[in-house]
Amino acid sequence: MLLFSASPIYGNLSHANNYAQDLLRLLKRYQEHYPNPDPELQAEAEEIDLEFLVEDMPRLLASMKVGADRIKSIVSSLRNFSRMDESEVKAVNIHEGIDSTLMILQNRLKAKPDHPEIQIIKEYGDLPLVECYAGQMNQVFMNILTNALDAIEEVIADRQWGTTQGGYCELPTITIRTQAIDKDWVKIKIADNGPGIPIEVQKQLFEPFFTTKPIGKGTGLGLSISYDIVTEKHGGELQCFSSPGNGTEFVIEIPVSLGQKRISSGSHCG
Repeated sequence: MLLFSASPIYGNLSHANNYAQDLLRLLKRYQEHYPNPDPELQAEAEEIDLEFLVEDMPRLLASMKVGADRIKSIVSSLRNFSRMDESEVKAVNIHEGIDSTLMILQNRLKAKPDHPEIQIIKEYGDLPLVECYAGQMNQVFMNILTNALDAIEEVIADRQWGTTQGGYCELPTITIRTQAIDKDWVKIKIADNGPGIPIEVQKQLFEPFFTTKPIGKGTGLGLSISYDIVTEKHGGELQCFSSPGNGTEFVIEIPVSLGQKRISSGSHCG
């Protein structure tokens, strides 16, 4: 797995940096004691551009360390997202699952030549650990966030971001809010400032195989599976609130303990 191939690189970089610093320090001592080296050595130093090498090596190693840190962070997020070794119910930090999902989606959030960076606003509340199937809940976050990104990207070329028009925020934005409803339930809200969803489409959002995307772009199963995970697997509720021109918000409510149930309102899209 990627995790095991990245770990030796990350662990050995600090040793490589220490070795390089020792060699550079020894080289400096040699230059101090032998300021006029043999012509053959002088020619070799000029050929490899020793002065530049000494100056650039620490920067090169520092850059490698930054890259290794990022790889480690991504691998950690992938493990946290998949939870392949945690198929059973476990008390988890919901925020870690959301953050891992955002890390995996980072490439879609970055600024590109044809559109600005998609802003992520986090308003995290003080949540207790939640008993859940962590990998499945992370899949719910992935499906909803992917839908939000798709909605924003549909209009990103047509909208003049950077100005407030028609009630839209200045930049393409996804807002994530969490809160403890009471000691037994938590709520997660994921909202985008995309084009919104027509009423007739909202009625079919959680139906299997329903999709408004072109052929090959979506299976129509993401939200249906998410609804089943939240309601059937966790005894919670998944709702959608949207209107054309005003963005979309998905609201997840799940119990802190899987044994804690409550009667559903029966409505899952408003």
